[in-house]
Amino acid sequence: MRGGVNIGSTIWLAVRIAAAVALVVVPFGYAITGEHDDVWIGVGCGLVIGVGVGLRGGAQGGPWAGIPIGSIVGIVALLIGGLLSYGFGVLGPPVLGLAVGLIDGLRRSSLPGYRAVCRETLIVSVLFALGLLPALVVSGIVRFTVVPFMCMPWVALIAGLLSHRREGWSDRRPPRLLVLGAVATFALLLYLMVDEEVHYGRVVHGFIPVLRYAGLTALLLVVAPAVSFLVGRAAITWLQPRLQVYDRLTDYLRVMWVPIGGFAVGYLTIIVVFAGFYGMLERFRPGAFTDGGGITDWLSFSFFSALAQDYSTIVPVSMSARVLVGTHIILTVGWALVLFAAVMSSIQPRLEKIARRHEEEGDESV
Repeated sequence: MRGGVNIGSTIWLAVRIAAAVALVVVPFGYAITGEHDDVWIGVGCGLVIGVGVGLRGGAQGGPWAGIPIGSIVGIVALLIGGLLSYGFGVLGPPVLGLAVGLIDGLRRSSLPGYRAVCRETLIVSVLFALGLLPALVVSGIVRFTVVPFMCMPWVALIAGLLSHRREGWSDRRPPRLLVLGAVATFALLLYLMVDEEVHYGRVVHGFIPVLRYAGLTALLLVVAPAVSFLVGRAAITWLQPRLQVYDRLTDYLRVMWVPIGGFAVGYLTIIVVFAGFYGMLERFRPGAFTDGGGITDWLSFSFFSALAQDYSTIVPVSMSARVLVGTHIILTVGWALVLFAAVMSSIQPRLEKIARRHEEEGDESV
């Protein structure tokens, strides 16, 4: 039974993270580009990496780690793949470097050595490849799933070189196998770029053209992941303590959920009741409002009146209509004030208890 509860909570956590990331990335994607493939890239990468990070235990896990990391990775992947109209191959180094930097910047979870960096980069590479898979299957170029793994040695090496001077780092030098893998990846990518140019009939013979492609390869494998790693680490370091405010906010919302629901029911009831009053007044006193319509118009007018906002098409004209609108506004404001005071007086002890618990948890973590 306990295992079933754990599985259920894990699935529920994954669903929450996936829904939040999709809610951020999908509208943002379609606001930038109308191409479904580009949106698939961003959503796939964001969902898989966000859920993968969020399901991990300890300081590296939870919704407030998975949601921001998944959202940031998804948006950046979408920008590179859609807005800049680059190929799948260009996605690998910056997105992989960004994801590793975001994970490295999580509080109390900094990667302590090259072995940890390599392990983390490999995990993110697997997640990245899974995230790209739907878009690659649709595009018919599944072979590009190897791109994250080709970028892994360089991203791991750069992440280690940019982190080895900090306190707690265990390795003095990068492992030879990692350096050899990075050099082999550089040579392979340079060969593939030159071979593609030859395939399309472009002249690449000579020292200068090869040097140019070597520079492009270095820009892709060195500069792009280095910049994205530093930006990702700085971003999550700044974001995480601020996002923890929302994590604590959920405790307060659990206490206030029923009172908030009661307020909403009463507020909506007032809107519905006065919508009927407005329609009835217009029925027996034609001309009391301008452009009076059906029940949907009266509901809309009642809603905006409750917010003390003018409605664009219906305006109270007669004295009785204005008095009715005024009564509606006074009753709505009074309802909000009275209910707020009653709710705060009834739940104040529970809120103080939550605040004390958070304060104790903060003292223990220092």
